[in-house]
Amino acid sequence: MGGDPADALPLRDGRPAEHDFALWEKRVDALMVLMTTKGHFTVDGLRRAIEDMGPEAFETMSYYDRWIAAVNQNLVESGVYTLSELGQRMEQVARRGPTYGQASLAGA
Repeated sequence: MGGDPADALPLRDGRPAEHDFALWEKRVDALMVLMTTKGHFTVDGLRRAIEDMGPEAFETMSYYDRWIAAVNQNLVESGVYTLSELGQRMEQVARRGPTYGQASLAGA
């Protein structure tokens, strides 16, 4: 959060340590870029949605958890889909199985 010291960041050679991004994190980033390019929302809209989450989000959610929640909020607000449509789609995806491998088999 703004104003908090950054001394908790892991350092490597005196610089913040880089980490490999998980596939879902890369997809969240790509989705944000695609949706802003398509004009569904702006980076300012993303920031506003993240700030609207309040301080508890910064204590309980990861960086990309906050991003995907903010992207979702902006897409709902811009009418890309409704919360009901999202819920239905999430149920369809959940029925495929809890892992990517099981989902791949379900689609075969």
